[in-house]
Amino acid sequence: MLRNTIPWLIAACAGSVIIAAYFVPSAQGWQDTIGQWFEVLASFAFVLGGVNLAMQNLQKISAREPGWGYAAVTLMSFLVTLGVGLFKVGVPADSSGSRWGGSYQAEGSAFWWLYEYAYNPTISTIFALLAFYVASAAFRAFRWKNTEATLLLATAFIVLLGRTYAGAVLTSAIPEEYSAFTFPGLTTLIMGVVNTAGQRAIMIGIALGVAATSLKVLLGINRSYLGSGDG
Repeated sequence: MLRNTIPWLIAACAGSVIIAAYFVPSAQGWQDTIGQWFEVLASFAFVLGGVNLAMQNLQKISAREPGWGYAAVTLMSFLVTLGVGLFKVGVPADSSGSRWGGSYQAEGSAFWWLYEYAYNPTISTIFALLAFYVASAAFRAFRWKNTEATLLLATAFIVLLGRTYAGAVLTSAIPEEYSAFTFPGLTTLIMGVVNTAGQRAIMIGIALGVAATSLKVLLGINRSYLGSGDG
């Protein structure tokens, strides 16, 4: 019983103080203290996450499970990045002449090199490949099969044309006073009015969901974060 009650009380008290700090200025100091404790706990979480990553990938490599080569690359990349960051490999010396006082993210350091020339190109490649999957999903979603799909298809067609030079050329004969009816004008209307209204509605829904979930956590109705399976 105490295994679930005590963590819930800690979470409820910390959450209540953070909420109160937005309305009661005198509680701001308590919020800062809780923030410091959060950073300490987050540091332990990072360590546990790194250990878990190493153990999971070592298990795949030792068992020669399908895809164990990718696990080996992941583990090697993790260890190399961790090593160059912790030992500050290639970090420029600070004013006292010691590299331990410099930042591991300084330009020219090994960690900076890995981020700029290994991590960033990899992310760019993944997003470039993702564009093909998005195009494939859009082709399946934009089929003319019902009213909603037809509206989606027409809207996407207008926006795509409005973002290209062809859209401006096709509607160049429309007078300036009716520019709102050109493809670029319709695109601006859709993105600035219709799309913004939809995004705001979604954000309001997300905010209400977050508030409801937070109340359930603070009141102890939802205790699934404790790993007990309750809530």
